[in-house]
Amino acid sequence: MPRKRPVDDETGSEALKHLKIDDASPPDYDLSDASPPASDLSDTEPTEHISDAFLDTVCRSNLDFDFEEQCSVSLSTTNIYACLVCGKYFQGRGQQTHAYFHSINDNHHVFINLKTQRVYVLPDNYEVMDKSLNDIKDVIQPTFTAHDVTRLDETGHAHDLMGRPYVVGCVGLNRVKRTSYINVIIQTLAHIRPIRNFLLTLNLDERPPLVRKLAMVVRRMWHARRFKAHISPHECVQEIVGLSKGRFGLDDEADPFELLVWMLNTMHGMVRKKKTSVVYETLRGEMQVATQKVRDASHDMVDETTVTTMPFLALSLELPPTPLFTHTSNDDEDERADIPQVALTTLLQRYDGTTVETNGLVRHYTVTNLPSYIVCHVKRFAKHNMREKNPTVVNFPVCNVPFGELLHVRGAHSATYDLVVNVCHVGRQEKSAVDGAELESEESPFVVYVRQGESSWFRVHDLRVEPVMPQMLFLSDSYIQVWQRN
Repeated sequence: MPRKRPVDDETGSEALKHLKIDDASPPDYDLSDASPPASDLSDTEPTEHISDAFLDTVCRSNLDFDFEEQCSVSLSTTNIYACLVCGKYFQGRGQQTHAYFHSINDNHHVFINLKTQRVYVLPDNYEVMDKSLNDIKDVIQPTFTAHDVTRLDETGHAHDLMGRPYVVGCVGLNRVKRTSYINVIIQTLAHIRPIRNFLLTLNLDERPPLVRKLAMVVRRMWHARRFKAHISPHECVQEIVGLSKGRFGLDDEADPFELLVWMLNTMHGMVRKKKTSVVYETLRGEMQVATQKVRDASHDMVDETTVTTMPFLALSLELPPTPLFTHTSNDDEDERADIPQVALTTLLQRYDGTTVETNGLVRHYTVTNLPSYIVCHVKRFAKHNMREKNPTVVNFPVCNVPFGELLHVRGAHSATYDLVVNVCHVGRQEKSAVDGAELESEESPFVVYVRQGESSWFRVHDLRVEPVMPQMLFLSDSYIQVWQRN
């Protein structure tokens, strides 16, 4: 039997060098790392037998993606992951991160990146690709194609996770302190069709924060597969408050018309291309203003007429003065106010070329170009004082209003408009128990009526959404109206 060749010491040492196992401990990672380096991840690719190991722990009823993407521990806003079990936000997914510790301490293992929408299982740190999670990704970032947008008005009722029905597009908005005036303006912009379609199909990459956050609220309002039947516009409200530098706040109700004008001009500056934008293309009209200066009270001596052409985004309608004596009964217990009424057609006469005198000037307003959507502002409040209100009731039809005929617009004499949005003031005044002064009620003072489809109307009061008859619209104090051209 042949003898085996002895192993040389040098050859054996070389073999041991190749077989030596590196038992060095893995490196630590700080909170800023999204994940460990690729060389340290042994299970980055999903496999069929482990990819769905913890998907049964996902609890959709705990998920709410309406709030700011901020870590619940470090308050950081970068590299945020949402736990799909409890719904909390954490930073990072590598070792030594808050998401990593949460997966170990609370036994919650499924996380999703709120930016990339990639799902991982921690602490094993492998990616999960499962079609059952697509509904969660759609709720985080709803997307709409051009074909989806054309069929939005055909979408009716939908149901949330609890089986509660809601109307797609008419979703209640949570009120952050006293911000009902912001809620009604968001609802208004979400129901002006060209602006809505623009926000639904806009590429949000590298867009200003106001446009991006407003677009996300509008997309979630028109999403037909929501987990909850309401939305919290917290991020959009905070952006409005910060960008306006305190002009619009959270503690006091402001003028919604001022907010609407500010948002339209701000959005125009952010999304315009070649001096135009979807805002101007939809709402901008033109009028001629003829001005004469009166030299004496008899109007015999006036200067030459100066005619200027100016654009407009809204038409302000002046109400007649409030009557001095409004009570018709002497019985204190059964005393009722005799509220005056005026027709919308009467208020529009201001822009058909009739004379208006203010501070020694005689002006004639003549509309020369009608936009596809007309915003009418009924001036009910004194300037910078929301407590002095003119309660005059404005009567109007809801469809086929001949704006072209009423305003004597050349080339658009037969133009008719239908009402799509009606913002009303319903705030009540309460007596103070101390000095008897009038105080505004804590209830939200503004509501909005929106048209869904061809003839369905809904009353949206913050979180409350209820259907109403079209005949009930003029019973409230109309403040802002949006009319759509037929």
